[in-house]
Amino acid sequence: MSERNTDRVADAAKENLVDRLAPVWARPYAQLARLDRPIGWQLLMWPCWWSAALAAGAAGWAGPDPVHLVLFLIGAVAMRGAGCTYNDLVDHDIDARVARTRSRPIPSGRVSGVRAKAYLVALCLVGLAVLLQFNDFAILLGFGSVPLILVYPFMKRITWWPQATLGLAFSWGALMGWAAVFGRLDPPAILLYAGGILWTIGYDTVYAHQDKEDDALIGVRSTALLFGDNTRIWVAALYGGALMLWAIAGVLAGTVGVFHAALVLAALHMIRQIGTLDIEDPDRCLAIFKSNSGFGWILFIGLIGDSLIRNGF
Repeated sequence: MSERNTDRVADAAKENLVDRLAPVWARPYAQLARLDRPIGWQLLMWPCWWSAALAAGAAGWAGPDPVHLVLFLIGAVAMRGAGCTYNDLVDHDIDARVARTRSRPIPSGRVSGVRAKAYLVALCLVGLAVLLQFNDFAILLGFGSVPLILVYPFMKRITWWPQATLGLAFSWGALMGWAAVFGRLDPPAILLYAGGILWTIGYDTVYAHQDKEDDALIGVRSTALLFGDNTRIWVAALYGGALMLWAIAGVLAGTVGVFHAALVLAALHMIRQIGTLDIEDPDRCLAIFKSNSGFGWILFIGLIGDSLIRNGF
């Protein structure tokens, strides 16, 4: 087996860009930040971009500020990497006992705890540099997500609903995009955030079904274990609630029919996810989880189209 294959992470896609292109010395750190699995930062970015696009339409703009979009992109990559590094430091004992995660850089011994902590600080500094580019209200709001990030890895030890904490943290961008434009929060942003929480719980429940057997053996809790055979019903309810909240957010923000047409397409996407879900098939669960990046594009394009039409561009 070649050196390039011996340090692969078990649940990373084969022939991903990190394994193919990253220098040997940098590969464990790229894996620690999950750069070999871009779906994570994409799911963190989408609420930011949705919020920026929704706010732009409400402000009478043709579309979201491109600078804001770039900043949110960089911030999502950096902070997702920081969050994963922090989680791996906290969970190294659990990760070493789960088949899907024991090959990650920390439990496998390829990155020491000291180096991982230094890397965490560096990623946080990148995130801070991005945050400081926004207005004062958005900066303060951004710091509000820190407690959620810090407590998240511990929640699976004390509650069956760790996915809810993930939703609170991962959907925070739904507040940030609006705040970056208006310097305040209004009901559309709050409803967008609430919908994002339900969406996150839904897709991460599907993702968690990959680990449910190991989780049950070591005493880790999740909504996948809680919902069990009723997962399909729960995910449908969560997704349905998200769509309803987003529809109301759009109405309050003054959107026209384009956004709601996008919500119809998004609903069809969700129906397909639910209809093809097989909680006993880890590969299928992972595929459904990853498909949510495409879902993000549906809403984002709908919001931009809505903004262009309603503002006469």
